[in-house]
Amino acid sequence: MTHPRTPPAAADPYAPRSPASSPPESVAGGPWDSEVPPDARVPPNAGIPPDTEANSDPDDARSARAAAEPMTVRTLRDRRYVVETEGGTYVVALDDGTCTCPDHAIRGSHCKHLRRVAMEVAAGALPAPDERAAVCAVCGDETFVPRDADGPQLCERHGFEPGSVVGDRETDERLVVVAVTNERADAYRTDEGRTLDEYATNADYVAHEPVVEAVYVESLRPDRPIEGAKRYGFPASRLASLR
Repeated sequence: MTHPRTPPAAADPYAPRSPASSPPESVAGGPWDSEVPPDARVPPNAGIPPDTEANSDPDDARSARAAAEPMTVRTLRDRRYVVETEGGTYVVALDDGTCTCPDHAIRGSHCKHLRRVAMEVAAGALPAPDERAAVCAVCGDETFVPRDADGPQLCERHGFEPGSVVGDRETDERLVVVAVTNERADAYRTDEGRTLDEYATNADYVAHEPVVEAVYVESLRPDRPIEGAKRYGFPASRLASLR
């Protein structure tokens, strides 16, 4: 069996030539070097990668470490975050851009801990400083809501925007959402003085869901905008988004 031969180190095309292998002093009547255009000559460092460590951007290096190194990030109640690493535990204030690690506290650098928190917030893994974690009243999944939000909350999948068209699961009629309240179905009272959960048509929906106020599409007229139409309250899961 034959194997391809590995070229010797001297076969390196960029290795200096020995005197014995040098070209003749002249070609076509002139010095050999002078016949080669200056821009066609191979620079002495051709093919050699630059010193990446010496020329690397410190910010890029910190971002790479922030993404790759094992860290555990938790939220605090005062809008800050705790970052646990193999080298220590630090507190990050994302909105102030500060961290208690030496890299930031002493050198003032935008450290890897700040970057890691920002990455996780941007990815939706953590709430932003002005948000808090909540539980969707319909599906029970975790969702992030404004920090000062109260009452039952909805996730993005089960939430509604004012002005969106929805369908009533009980009657198949179409409505336009006016508002999502922070009142529960068992606390929201109609003009009849009854709570929504007392109505038979709402028996299949959970009483702790927030109430969505909407107007029937058929009640809208050119001379009667949404603001002038009669509002009705529904448990959130009774309405289906028509997207």
